[in-house]
Amino acid sequence: MKIIILGAGQVGGSLAEHLASEANDITVVDTDGERLRDLGDRLDIRTVQGRGSLPTVLRQAGADDADMLVAVTNSDETNMVACQVAHTLFHTPTKIARVREAAYLTRPELWDNDAIPVDVLISPEQVVTNYIKRLIEHPGALQVIDFAEGKAQLVAVKAYYGGPLVGQQLRQLREHMPNVETRVAAIFRRDRPILPQGDTVIEADDEVFFIAAKDNIRAVMSEMRRLDETYKRIVIAGGGQIGERLAEAIESRYQVKIIEMNPARCRHLSDTLDSTVVLQGSASDRDLLMEENIADADIFLALTNDDEANIMSSLLAKRLGAKKVMTIINNPAYVDLIQGGDIDIAISPQLATIGTLLAHVRRGDIVSVHSLRRGAAEAIEAIAHGDAKSSKVIGKAIENIGLPPGTTIGAIIRDEEVIIAHDDTVIETGDHVILFLVDKKHIRDVEKLFHVGLSFF
Repeated sequence: MKIIILGAGQVGGSLAEHLASEANDITVVDTDGERLRDLGDRLDIRTVQGRGSLPTVLRQAGADDADMLVAVTNSDETNMVACQVAHTLFHTPTKIARVREAAYLTRPELWDNDAIPVDVLISPEQVVTNYIKRLIEHPGALQVIDFAEGKAQLVAVKAYYGGPLVGQQLRQLREHMPNVETRVAAIFRRDRPILPQGDTVIEADDEVFFIAAKDNIRAVMSEMRRLDETYKRIVIAGGGQIGERLAEAIESRYQVKIIEMNPARCRHLSDTLDSTVVLQGSASDRDLLMEENIADADIFLALTNDDEANIMSSLLAKRLGAKKVMTIINNPAYVDLIQGGDIDIAISPQLATIGTLLAHVRRGDIVSVHSLRRGAAEAIEAIAHGDAKSSKVIGKAIENIGLPPGTTIGAIIRDEEVIIAHDDTVIETGDHVILFLVDKKHIRDVEKLFHVGLSFF
């Protein structure tokens, strides 16, 4: 597939890295020559220096016969104009744009071929807001990933002393819950991931990743630990776009406070939000946190654009008694370094955006690839296409499929049914297959496994 990426920042660069390794023809456009040289030295891609919204630059990048344009520059307007130019002059089949400004996103009439022709809109702020909202809805969860549009979910929890399954082998999970189908996909223990087997014993402090139908998640969580009570009191540090959107989404069900430094922004938040309490000040102000009873907070969320401010305010809030702390970290390299200690959950907007982009960019068989927290494994959702002649997986029992080393199949979603995979489970055409890989270098092998042979066509 011939893809043009506009923007060589963290998102554009990471996207190019993922797609270049999958045998696509990639061209990256940016105004920053140094960034392009760095990318060109590391990856097998073409680079073009210039403004991505200009017709001459797009033609130079190969827009005449490109299959897809992905506009992820830092400017919403550049991304929108580039999609318009690609549609009008080059008839580019698929156009994806990152748009941050809520004033654009809330006007659906803007986004069609008669107005601004964007096929897929990506809003990093909305992606992160939805992710945090899922974590709030699953008290005690450290990570929540949706598969097959939310029919199945993968959830990470920390196993605690006293949990019914702690000290027991995984194969006893079925005895404990005969009516609930689930599969433990990965375990992170003492700073390293382990691939679970039937005789693996769950230890206290393990981070356990399991997959189940959405309706069964809470029952499985209760086997690993005493269930956390539903969250009530939530404190948000930072009233930017993510802070505002999150407060708006949850204020009807929770007691929400926002701490924001900027007086004008505080006034805007007070006017816009219904029941959220808006406080002007610094989230690193110990006296302010004490005054607002931070020790009673169920969750403290640090959502500013400043990594250092987020980390410091989170550490302070935890020390002062906040029960759980979640922190946005804009530098993806720091995410796994800081989470799991005083900071319970670190969230990378870049990694979340990349995951969403890849789901739209990949064609056909691989729907999405997610990294489990702390590098415990990679989770892949693939769709089985074809028939027994053209596919390496259809019509075969799982035990007879040549899976790459360290790869397991956790679940299959067939229509509305979530089937937990066993050795004798046979894969049918149209199945959504959820696989787990300990080593991400085998993602390419999984893609080949689900590739449909020519006989299908």
